[in-house]
Amino acid sequence: MRKWGAVITVFYALIVVCLLTPLAVVLPSDTVGHINFPDLYKQWVLWIPIAIALISQALLLFLSVDTSWRRLKPRAHIFVSCLLTATLLALLTGAAILCLLSGVSKDYSVDLLKTLGLYGALGCWVGIWVAWTIVFYLYGRNSSALITRAISWLLKGSVLELLIAVPAHVIVRRRHDCSAPVLTSFGIITGIAIMLMSFGPSVLLLYKKRLDEYATRRSVAK
Repeated sequence: MRKWGAVITVFYALIVVCLLTPLAVVLPSDTVGHINFPDLYKQWVLWIPIAIALISQALLLFLSVDTSWRRLKPRAHIFVSCLLTATLLALLTGAAILCLLSGVSKDYSVDLLKTLGLYGALGCWVGIWVAWTIVFYLYGRNSSALITRAISWLLKGSVLELLIAVPAHVIVRRRHDCSAPVLTSFGIITGIAIMLMSFGPSVLLLYKKRLDEYATRRSVAK
């Protein structure tokens, strides 16, 4: 199981770095041929969401699958699961809000980000993150399948976010907005990345469930 988790993580990293990252730059651009992709990967800001996605994928796989060596109760890791889920849900929520504002008003979301500044925007995101942490903790604290619920929330949240981001991107592209397509393309890529992230742990959880069923059948047969 650990080997398959590592394989899925590496495969997911390749998809995010080699496919989704260039796509995020291509979507809002009208001059794809002039994009310097080697210089793109030198931007340190770009690696922040990439790192969040890759670390979250690895942690989800570890928490949900690689537990065979522990005999402790999973309650010890409830806050890790809540913080991880809240981080990804905060990304989806923030991206959805920016996409919605971009679709409603021309470049309003860009002006809002300029008004808030770096620390103001970060403060808003932290507020969303804290809110999701509390909600998910209250919802899943008595659950024995916390990771399964987290994956379900992330999958549903990514679908909902894409239902907002894709139409918003079509609208701002047709309006020929200046900067809004950058935000809507970020929303699309964020939704796709978290949706793909949810499938990895889901597959291994189903695989682990089937193995547990086989073990139970053998013990009953004996």
